[in-house]
Amino acid sequence: MRFVPAFILDAVFVLVFAVIGRASHQEDAAGFLVTAWPFLVALLLGHLVAALLPGRPRRPWSLAWGAVVWVVTVVGGMLLRVVSGDTAQVAFIIVATLVLGVLLVGWRAVAALLRRRSSARAASAPAGDGGALDGVSGHAGAAALDDTGASEPAAPDEGTVEHDRDPRRD
Repeated sequence: MRFVPAFILDAVFVLVFAVIGRASHQEDAAGFLVTAWPFLVALLLGHLVAALLPGRPRRPWSLAWGAVVWVVTVVGGMLLRVVSGDTAQVAFIIVATLVLGVLLVGWRAVAALLRRRSSARAASAPAGDGGALDGVSGHAGAAALDDTGASEPAAPDEGTVEHDRDPRRD
């Protein structure tokens, strides 16, 4: 159930998308669930698709997982809107695709940037100060702890020699 925290954050962003969209059209923002429900259902489906894909992205907070979730959420949400009798005009499809892309993939890009900065800081810390504050080494070949406490290899950086690379990641 590693995807639950990412799903919750994604669901919050889908709800924000619906509230902002309704407010921008001077519609009652309180009815945001009418706009959001097809995208929330598709969002759940997107997380399930990402989790079940062969060769799937391994981390729900990764950009690849976010891209799968984004595409399934937009396509599935639009299909559910149309099937339920609502509209899906071209302008709405474009705006929803862009906004949901920024929200669903954007937070993952920010998280990746912060992780990369944190790893770089930990790797460049002087040897006598204890290294990384969380006890995880910043070296690319070392195991990094994910949110569940399970150990996975960290992504290699540009300074990693070839024998340190995990062939499954290439």
